[in-house]
Amino acid sequence: MICIKDKALCCGCGACSQICPKHCIVMSQDEEGFLYPSVNKETCVDCGLCEKVCPVINQRTPHDKVQQAYAAINMTESIRMSSSSGGVFRAIADLVIQDNGVVFGARFDDDWSIIHDCTETLDGLAAFQGSKYVQSKIGDCYQRAKTYLDQGRKVLFSGTPCQIAGLNLFLRKPYSNLVTVDLICHGAPSPLVWGEYLKEEIARQCNRKNSVLPRPIHEKDVLVEGIAFRDKSEGWKKFSFALALSTTNGSGEKIQFCSRMPLNKNIYLRGFLSNLYLRPSCYNCPAKSSKSGADITMADFWNVHRVVEDFDDNKGTSLIIVNSPMGKSLVDSINIRTKEVDFDLAIQYNSAYSNSILMPKDRALFFSTWQREHSVIKVLERMLYVSPSKKINYFIKRIIRKLVSFVK
Repeated sequence: MICIKDKALCCGCGACSQICPKHCIVMSQDEEGFLYPSVNKETCVDCGLCEKVCPVINQRTPHDKVQQAYAAINMTESIRMSSSSGGVFRAIADLVIQDNGVVFGARFDDDWSIIHDCTETLDGLAAFQGSKYVQSKIGDCYQRAKTYLDQGRKVLFSGTPCQIAGLNLFLRKPYSNLVTVDLICHGAPSPLVWGEYLKEEIARQCNRKNSVLPRPIHEKDVLVEGIAFRDKSEGWKKFSFALALSTTNGSGEKIQFCSRMPLNKNIYLRGFLSNLYLRPSCYNCPAKSSKSGADITMADFWNVHRVVEDFDDNKGTSLIIVNSPMGKSLVDSINIRTKEVDFDLAIQYNSAYSNSILMPKDRALFFSTWQREHSVIKVLERMLYVSPSKKINYFIKRIIRKLVSFVK
């Protein structure tokens, strides 16, 4: 029987809940907003399946075979620009759909929470594009994927490394019609923190004057039209958090307005990159270094100019790591521009491939303060405040680093 005594030993993949033959395991949200399995001991028959599919208990060894790495970009400009990096996932997904396959990925639901879902159409793929810096709810997607696989359909399943590890253990056997894609993951933020932040940000946008709204409006009169964690309007390297809203004026005419906040100005992204509200298991991830068993690992190819200069046009470049013959065959089949690069050099600028992030000493303080004060934005603004003197010191150090780099 699965029993979570230490929350750092559960990644929330939900494999245990989906494999249970007695349906006695449910995923319940804790006070931080993360899901953990809860077992009904009265109906449990102690079959042990839940433990056999747990990716924390059954960790694979790190990938020990020679891996191939590529810089890659989608040849269709519009798809590339609507993607967080180079648009490679969309190229792979297109190929699977065209082969009568099914694609699983993370999307926004009607409340702008993040869920895993599937699509059988090309039009449905747009919802899976773009980074979502929130842990998605897997729901019953492992079961649904298995149903399609057993029917002989090709399935592309994308997710975080721990989600792919959970899927592979849940299936309990290899499928030749399954393609798995994971990503180099910084960590999975709390869905509860995200939901509260979004409510507060919408209210804040409604209460300020701007070029579109001559006066404040009530947030109940506003609809969210779109969210992008990685809007590339100002370029890939200077991405912004974009929140598109709409309302109606006095004559019933619909008006839209969009708020774009660069990384250094958006408090949610700053908190995410400060590691304040990541899942406890993320600080000791069980699926780094391709331990998930994914066929392909993808990421932003940060510092691509140092490795493949002609791929650096500030529109987004993907890093592809091929982990299996299936992955290699797929990469060779899609219409993308690629350049093979040295694997060790490629991951040099993506340390999260093999290293878990450190838990900040203020993590517990963030959650306790937020739960007491009930304002994500105010707590984060106070905890992440940078004094003018620190900003000056940072600016000076940045200039020195650039000068040293130029001399070299």
